Amino acid sequence: MRIIRLSKTTMVAAIALFASLVAFGNITDYGTNWAFVQHVFSMDTVFPTTTIRYRAIDSPALQTAGYVLIIAAETLTAVLCWIGAARLLLASGDAVVFNRAKGIAAAGLTLGFLIWQVGFMSIGGEWFGMWMSQKWNGVPDAFRFFVTILMVLIYLVLPDHADGT
Repeated sequence: MRIIRLSKTTMVAAIALFASLVAFGNITDYGTNWAFVQHVFSMDTVFPTTTIRYRAIDSPALQTAGYVLIIAAETLTAVLCWIGAARLLLASGDAVVFNRAKGIAAAGLTLGFLIWQVGFMSIGGEWFGMWMSQKWNGVPDAFRFFVTILMVLIYLVLPDHADGT
């Protein structure tokens, strides 16, 4: 097994662990994270003079649907990354086989990128104005998450060669 292939595999597993812990936290501490979702969707802590409050979603049913979608996507990210890491580990002896085994891991990493970049940065941060909230601003965390995931994705998809380069 080449060290670069092992490195890529463990990085995918690290993202799988992260996504697992996030999903687990949202499921087992539903109320705390539910409050976050409610405040972001209802836009009740954005600047009082902002003119974008018409975007708020106050319906508990729609807020719940949004939260369930977030948890499902985080869980799917974790599952895809775990499966992807296992496939990479099993394929780590041969560069050609390893390159072919990257698909599921890449799908999991891409989904994770989309959750935190599109879901939290774009929709939460910009559409719902989450960046305006002093208490319920998840933009800095989302940025750290999606940049980390993006770096692992870029590293993963670099072609592996038989000589380990």
